[in-house]
Amino acid sequence: MSMAAIRLHRTHPVEAVLTVGDGTSVVLAGWVQRRRDLGGVIFIDLRDRSGLVQLVFDRERGTPDDVMRAADRLRSEYVIAVHGKVARRSPETVNPNLVTGEFEVVVADLELLNTAKTPPFAIEDGFDVDETLRLRYRYLDLRRPAMQRMLMLRHQVFRAFRRFLDEHGFVEVETPMLTRSTPEGARDYVVPSRLQPGEFYALPQSPQLFKQLLMVAGFERYYQIARCFRDEDLRADRQPEFTQLDIETSFLTQDELLTLMEEMFASVWQEVLGIELARPFPRLTWQEAMERYGSDKPDIRFGMELLDLASVFRETSFRVFREALANGGVIKGLLVEGAADWSRKQWDDLIRFVAGFGMRGLAPVAFLPDETIRSPIGKFLAPTEIEALREATGAKSGDLVLIGAGPAATVLQAMGQLRLKLGHDLGLVDESRFAFLWVVDFPLFAWDEEQQRWVAEHHPFTMPRWEDIELLETDPGRARAQAYDLVLNGYELSSGSMRIFRRDIQERMFAALGFTPEEAREKFGFLLDAFEYGTPPHGGIAFGLDRIVMLMGGGKSLRDCIAFPKTSSGTDLMVGAPSPISPEQLETLRISIRPQAGAPADSACGVAPSVIR
Repeated sequence: MSMAAIRLHRTHPVEAVLTVGDGTSVVLAGWVQRRRDLGGVIFIDLRDRSGLVQLVFDRERGTPDDVMRAADRLRSEYVIAVHGKVARRSPETVNPNLVTGEFEVVVADLELLNTAKTPPFAIEDGFDVDETLRLRYRYLDLRRPAMQRMLMLRHQVFRAFRRFLDEHGFVEVETPMLTRSTPEGARDYVVPSRLQPGEFYALPQSPQLFKQLLMVAGFERYYQIARCFRDEDLRADRQPEFTQLDIETSFLTQDELLTLMEEMFASVWQEVLGIELARPFPRLTWQEAMERYGSDKPDIRFGMELLDLASVFRETSFRVFREALANGGVIKGLLVEGAADWSRKQWDDLIRFVAGFGMRGLAPVAFLPDETIRSPIGKFLAPTEIEALREATGAKSGDLVLIGAGPAATVLQAMGQLRLKLGHDLGLVDESRFAFLWVVDFPLFAWDEEQQRWVAEHHPFTMPRWEDIELLETDPGRARAQAYDLVLNGYELSSGSMRIFRRDIQERMFAALGFTPEEAREKFGFLLDAFEYGTPPHGGIAFGLDRIVMLMGGGKSLRDCIAFPKTSSGTDLMVGAPSPISPEQLETLRISIRPQAGAPADSACGVAPSVIR
C-alpha cells in the first residue's frame, strides 16, 4: 500500500442504494464480506454499519482492467472504497435474502484503504463461536450484524428514555464516581487515594444517597443514566459494572410514581419496538407473589400457579405432611394437565431437580382415567384426602399433581423453580409476550443467619409503611416496606422505594439494623444533617438498562448487549484486566502486596493488598 492521500471519500452509506435511484453515481466504503469470482466477473459483498450491497466488477460493464486486477486481490475484511453507479438487478438475479437485493453497484474505481489478517471466526451471523474467543476479539465480534443490531437497539432505548423524561420535567444530573464506602448490600470496588495514604474511595453501587440529596436540594425530578459497580458473584444476567436508569422524585405518592413509570415504559416500547403495552400493569404484594408463584419476580406469561394444599392435609396421617404443618411449614402443589402417564424416570428427574433447591422430596399424584390414582404416597392417603386434593387443584382424569412440603422458604423457592422449568419444558411460555408486573409491599428487613441480625431487604433508606413504623423496635420481621420492583418475564427490571425523609425515622431504622448512634453518625452523618433542613417526601427507582435491552432484543446474556463486557470471573479478555500494577505505582500509593494465607511465598497469585502506614 502506498502512503498517498485517500482518493475516494464516501458519499453514501450502503443502504442508500435503496433510495438514490437507478444510475446514481456513488462512493461507498466498508469491509469486504465475501468475494466471488465467476470467471471474468467478480462480485464483492460490501458491508458497512447500515447493511450489505453487492458490488460488480465487470469489464463489459465498464470496469477498467487495473480495477479488475485490484479486485482480484481483495480478501475478507479488507477495507475498501469504490466509485460506481447504482443499477437495478434483473428480476432473475434479485437476492430476496438481502435488504438491498434489488440493486447492485457497478464499480468504476477501487481504492484499498487497508488489508486484514484472516479473522479467527466468520464476521457474520449463524456461526456457533466460542464466547471466550468472541470476547478475546471483541472488536471483531462487534462487527457481526447481530451485535451491531443489539448496540443500535441500546442506543434507541437510551434515547427513548431520555426523551420521555425530558418531556416530563426531569433534570439529568451526574453524581460522583469516586465516593465513600457505605453498606448497600454488595461489596464495593475501592480505589486507593494517593493524596491520603491508607484511605480509599469506593466506586458507587448506585447513586442512592446523592439522588436523595438532590431532592433535599429541591430538584424534584432527577434522572441519570448511571454507571454502577458491585463486587459480587457473576452470572449471565449480572456484570460487575452495569448501567442503570436512576430516577428520584419529590411530592409524588407511590401510586403516582408507578403510574408515571408505566407511562414511560409504554412510550419506550411504542417508540422502539412499535408495541403497545396494556396498562395498568398488574400489581401483586410480595406475599401474594411468593404464595402464588414461589418467586418475588414471577413470570406471569403462563399459569400453573402454586396451590395451597394445607387445608387438604390438615388432618392427614402421612407423617411428612403432618410434620411440615406442625413445624409451621407449608404444603404446595402444581397441577400439570395431561401428565398422568409420565414415567417413574420423569418423576425421579423432577425429584432430583427440586432437591437442588433444598427440598427433601416431591410427591407426584397421577389421576388415572379409571378414577384411581398412581402415586408413591397413595397408600398413605385417605379417600377423602384424594377427593379433597382433586377439588382443591381442579385435577381431571389424566392430570398430574406434584406436591412439596416443608419449610416455607425452601418449598416456595423449589416449587417456584419447578413451575418455571415445567412452563418452558411444556411450551407454555409465550416467548413473544412482554408481561410486566409490579411487586409491592416487600418485607422491610431480612434476617441474616451468619451475622445474627436484621439487614435491610432493599437498603437502609427505605420508608416503612406508615402503619408499621412502630414495629421497628418491637417486631422488625413483620414490618413492610414502601418498596416496589418492576418485573418483566421473570426478570427483575428495577427496584425502588419511597424514602425515609425524616431524621427521627432514619435514626430508628439505623438502630433496628444494629448501628450504634456513633456508627450511624460516622457513616451517614451528612445525610442525617441534610434531613434537618426541610427534606421533602420523596421516592425513586432504578432500572437495569442492560437487562432491559437484553429482553427487548431477545438476548440471553447481558454480555450480548454491552460493548465490552466482563466474563463470569470479572475478566476483560480483550485488554487483560484486571492486571498487576508496577512496584512504582504501589509505592506511590503506599500499598504493599502480601501473599494470602496458604499461598507460596514466591507465588504471583493469591495476593492481597495492605496499606503501608
